[in-house]
Amino acid sequence: MRLYLIRHCESENNALWRRTGSSEGRSEDPLLTGRGLKLAAALANYMASAREQSDAPVEGGPMREGLVITHLYSSLMQRAIQTAMAVARALDLPLVAWPEVHERGGVYLTNVETGENEGLPGPGRSFFAEHYPFLQLPDAIADQGWWKRPYEERLDALGRASGVLETLMARHGGTDDHVAIVTHGGFTQSLLQMLFDIAPEGSRFAGERFVWYKSNNGSITRIDITDELLRLTYLNYIDYMPGELLT
Repeated sequence: MRLYLIRHCESENNALWRRTGSSEGRSEDPLLTGRGLKLAAALANYMASAREQSDAPVEGGPMREGLVITHLYSSLMQRAIQTAMAVARALDLPLVAWPEVHERGGVYLTNVETGENEGLPGPGRSFFAEHYPFLQLPDAIADQGWWKRPYEERLDALGRASGVLETLMARHGGTDDHVAIVTHGGFTQSLLQMLFDIAPEGSRFAGERFVWYKSNNGSITRIDITDELLRLTYLNYIDYMPGELLT
């Protein structure tokens, strides 16, 4: 199996942080910005062109080698769905919702009076059916909202990442499937920590340093998983992007 982790393109919250350095005024479920929509189109075009050229010698070697996606999943957060929809249309693939690959924390806002992060319901089935009819939803998604839980702490996301990897292997382990998951920067960290056994507090080399796998908006990370091999083939591939869309 080849696993491609794709970070969603620039969201309204990303733009807010870039402008102000603060999360004050953030949305619990932001949309893509205009720049993010342009980047999603560039990502989709790149993946379609890389698929068409995958059998021919191209510059960049493994960055394009075998980029033929067979299965496409998305988080239920709208910034991920919007990004994944562009890819699904370009590749003519079904887009399957995978609720468990959401961003760390879940759907939440910070209570300005208490400073506590409070979980919110999130959109429900009828919302997704109206706004994203192309998205294939699990039966468990109800109209009352897909999240409906308290704020998720960062360490809890590691357990969720472990469950996602178990499900991934049950569905695609031991196959030649090329699986793309459109997810989020924070949850990508959790997945990579679980895959490569990096403790959340860092590593022996890092000591007191904070450990972070860089993941730009719209970036692609490829991991090859076979019975004999777990290989990080590339991380944070962004060379396809026009410079003005890099965030």
